[in-house]
Formats: sequence, structure tokens, C-alpha cells
Amino acid sequence: MGQSSSTAAIHFRRQTNQSHRSKTKSTALVSPILLDETEEFRKVIIDGSTDYISDIPDECLACIFQSLNSGDRKRCSLVCRRWLQVEGQSRHRLSLNARSDLLSIIPSLFSRFDAVTKLALKCDRRSMSIGDDAIILISHRCRNLTRLKLRACRTITDAGMEAFAKNCEGLKKLSCGSCTFGAKGMNAVLDNCSALEELSVKRLRGIADGAAAEPIGPGIAASSLKTICLKELYNGQCFGPLITGAKNLRTLKLFRCSGDWDKLLEVIAGRVTSMVEIHLEKLQISDAGLFAISNCLDLEILHLVKTPECTNLGIVSVAERCKFLRKLHVDGWKANRIGDEGLIALAKSCPNLQELVLIGVNPTKASLEMLASNCQNLERLALCGSDTVGDSEISCIAAKCIALKKLCIKSCPVSDHGMEALAGGCPNLVKVKIKKCKGVTSNGADWFRSSRGSVAVNLDNGEPEFHDASASDGGVQDNGMEFPPLPIQVAVSNIASGSNGRSTSFKSRLRIWILSYCT
Repeated sequence: MGQSSSTAAIHFRRQTNQSHRSKTKSTALVSPILLDETEEFRKVIIDGSTDYISDIPDECLACIFQSLNSGDRKRCSLVCRRWLQVEGQSRHRLSLNARSDLLSIIPSLFSRFDAVTKLALKCDRRSMSIGDDAIILISHRCRNLTRLKLRACRTITDAGMEAFAKNCEGLKKLSCGSCTFGAKGMNAVLDNCSALEELSVKRLRGIADGAAAEPIGPGIAASSLKTICLKELYNGQCFGPLITGAKNLRTLKLFRCSGDWDKLLEVIAGRVTSMVEIHLEKLQISDAGLFAISNCLDLEILHLVKTPECTNLGIVSVAERCKFLRKLHVDGWKANRIGDEGLIALAKSCPNLQELVLIGVNPTKASLEMLASNCQNLERLALCGSDTVGDSEISCIAAKCIALKKLCIKSCPVSDHGMEALAGGCPNLVKVKIKKCKGVTSNGADWFRSSRGSVAVNLDNGEPEFHDASASDGGVQDNGMEFPPLPIQVAVSNIASGSNGRSTSFKSRLRIWILSYCT
């Protein structure tokens, strides 16, 4: 069990396989020409074909399996006992349907997959989920677990989470949603998992509402926490001690959590000054909260989504003090409280701005020209639902935004004349998306494509629709996996991502090669 036992098992199987292959060679048909050659070139000839795959070491076979998707890995595990064992003991991620009947197969399941470090458990809302017995048994079988994701595991209590935390002290990432354990279970994790780096909590039902809520944190995990994400909590402010105690916190995300957050943000910004990324969505926050955030002098990314009490004054404060700001997303919710004044201050004080998204905000040519002139590194710009962005504003962007690579215009009064101006500017432009702009016709888009053949143009000039900048609803902020509603399933994420340097064509050829052997 664990990594060490897996390695020992692999070496044992290598010796067994080598012994088996040596016995096979004594009875199989061997080419007379190869009898005098060295062992390096000696191969087994069976039915007129050479069996090279049997000579692949278990370690290499495991690497091949890690380049396949979940379905292909399952098929490969059915080829032979050796492949079944290697596939199981080289799998580090599991996604399971966490219904109550999972309990009975946990021992056999984790005997096969004994090297799992990343586990996702999700139960259908209409089914009975696993309880304390199952989560405790899993913690005994997976003591090397570093990531855990729980979804709708409604029968896991504080006692179960406490036992789990004591057995899996190396946990680095915890994500839980629609669970019913409360502050005691969460505090148990924070008190035992000293390596915890990421915490994501959504709809934690067991947290009491109002003044009766038990404070959460800080615990020994506060010193290692780098990311905290809270979503849809009735009393999310009970996490205040944890947030203020996380001295090394880098990212804070608050989505649709009730209560007045201005005062707590003042305390947080006074104690945690290392934050570089802050997301605030549908919170009760005003300029006072933005004044507090401006104390985070190293802030690089700020998202303000549907916070109607925030005005130009708060944006000016952030712009003047957070000089390293690189990304700013603002959904003004058509409140008209953020406009030219805040954007001009941003242009004057934040020359490193690379990405700007404005939704429901009405900038004019004055602020756009200032941004284009002063922010020479601006590469991505999105203007959505703005009544003041027309052809003259697009012409200004075309003439001034030299570094711009991606431009999105949605539901703005732009016409084909604006597209003509854009075609003659922005020399580094690679992608343009025009959506719900009635004045832009297909002929104008076709003319733009013919003029700038290297630029990808996406045109959708349908009817206007409601604008929503909720990143959490779109799935961008949630780093969790998807769970199809299948019976107890074993799924693995595609490990062969861009980080390992393998190209798509290589993975395709590898898949064809391995599947041809399976069949």
C-alpha cells in the first residue's frame, strides 16, 4: 500500500515477467539467424510476429498508461493481469460515485488503486451518500492523499471529517460543496493538515447562521494556506479568523456570501498584505472595502462582479496604490457608478495592465484613449453591454492599442465602419469576437477577414441578451473535476497535458498503437 509498496510490486512483477519470457523463449519458434546474436537482439517470434510489448518495463508501461484517457486505460487494464496491476498501481487520480453502496467495495477498490493521491467523491442529490464509516476507511487506505473533493456527501459528519483529517495529515487541497458537516469538521482539518494550501467551500450546510456560528480557523494550516475560495455561504464571515490568520495568503475569492464585508475586509487587508489576486462577486461591499483592498500593494488581479455600491472613488484608490495591477474585471451591473473617472486613474497609475474586462460599464473615448496610450502592455480587452462604445471608440482603440491581441465587443453600438477602422490598426491582433452588435454585418466581417487574414474573427450579430460576468457560474474559477452520473465509476483525468511537453499528435499515435495491441 502507498508508493513504496507499489514500487516493490512493480520490481517483483518485472522479475516474474522476465522469468516467464525466458521460459517462453525455450519453447517458442526462434529464428535460426538470431541464435548466434547477442541477447539484446534476441526476440520471441510467435505466429510469425515479434512480441516487443512484453519486454517493456513496468515503469515505461505506467508512463504509457498516464498518456491515455480514462476509457483507454480501462480497456488496457483488461488485456492481461500484468497490465491490470500496472494500470492500477500507476493511477494517482480517482473519481468515484459516492453513493452509500460504495462502502462495501472500498477495501478491494483501494487494494488495486493503492497509490491514489487525488480523490473526488460526488453523490447524486437523490441518492444516499457515503457516511463517516466510508470516509474513515478511505483515510486509512489513502494516507498519502493530497487532494480531496467532496460533493453532496450529506451524511458525512464532523466526526468523520475529524478522523479523516488525523489520518491524512498531508492533505494539500480540500474542496467541499453541499456537505452537511460544520465548523467542528472544518476546524479539525485546519488543526491537523499542516500542508493545506487550497481551501474551497461551497454551501456548507452545517455552519450555523447568525451569532451562534462557531469561528473557523486559523489552525496550523493557516501558515501554509495560499488560496481560499468561499461560495454561497449564509455565514461566510465565520471564516474571518482563518482568512486573517493566513499570513501567506495569495488568492481570496468570495462569491455570493451574505453579510456586510467592508469591516472584515479592513481587518483582512490590515493583517494579510501578500495577496495578489482577489475576486468579489455579488457581495455587500462598498468603496470602504475597496479602500481596504488598496492596502494590498502587490495586488495583480482584481475581479469586481455585481457590486453596485462600488464607485469611481474605490477604483481610484485601488489604481493609485496597487501599481502592479495586471488584470481588472468589472461588471458594473448597469449601475453607472464606475466610468471614466476610475478608468482614467487606472490608465495613469497602472502601466502594467494587460487585461481589462468591462461589462455594464460606459467608458467614453476620453478614458479609452488614455488607457490605450498609457497601458502599452494591454493585450486583452473586452467591452460588453456598453451604450457609449461606438465606431469612434473602436477607431481610437485601433489607432492606439499597439499591443492588443484579443478584442471582444458585445452588445455595443458598433457598425461596419468600426470594423474597417479596426482592420487598419492593432498590428498584433490575433482574435476578434463580435457578438450581439446589430450594426456589424456579415459583409463587414468578411471584409475584415479578407483584409486581415491572420486574424480569427468570430461574428454573432443576434439579439441582445442579459450579460453575466459571473466567472464562478461559467466554471472558470472552480478547479474541480466533472462527474458524470454513472454507477460507481473509476475515472482518471488526462495527465498528458501541455505541462509534460507531449504533443497532441504524439498522444494520438500512442493511443492508436496501444489500442491496436489491445485488440
